Amino acid sequence: MKNITTIVISILIISVFFGCTKKNTQILMKTDLGDIKIEIFENEAPITASNFLRYVDENRFTDACFYRVVRLDNQPNSEIKIEVIQGGLYDDFHIDALEPIKHETTKETGILHKNGVISMARNEPGTATSEFFICVGDQPKLDFDGDRNPDLQGFAAFGKVVEGMDIVRKIQQLKDKNQMLIDRLPINEIVRIDN
Repeated sequence: MKNITTIVISILIISVFFGCTKKNTQILMKTDLGDIKIEIFENEAPITASNFLRYVDENRFTDACFYRVVRLDNQPNSEIKIEVIQGGLYDDFHIDALEPIKHETTKETGILHKNGVISMARNEPGTATSEFFICVGDQPKLDFDGDRNPDLQGFAAFGKVVEGMDIVRKIQQLKDKNQMLIDRLPINEIVRIDN
């Protein structure tokens, strides 16, 4: 009887523990080429994740698009090459843009720029607003102390593609001129989804 009681109590404790664990938010980006499902790491990158989700929840990405693709073959003047697709509102002064957010480095969050990771585009640290990029392949030069950016602060990663990397790769192969898409690809909708 004692063994049965111990087993029942253990099961209850495990059930409570797993029942209380909050799952990460997932969002769906819908494009004419297909959908991209992304998990948002709110616990690891609270400032960056909440900023992105605010854009989603307040429908601020209505005019969003993918507009830049970076491949090994279209950055001839860069010594440090990366591979990403970039999207957002495109216009730094768009009416739906929010105030810039504090820069959360990969050293702080532990979210490295691996294949499928989504991160905030920026100029100086603390200037990120609505623009984001998705890594195609591992991009360690975008992490803290990586030398793609001279300030060595890297970029603020905050989530990862869980479905749709084939769509990301299709977008990366679209026709561009100096990394900017000839025809921008509208993001038809970005919504939270149940996970």
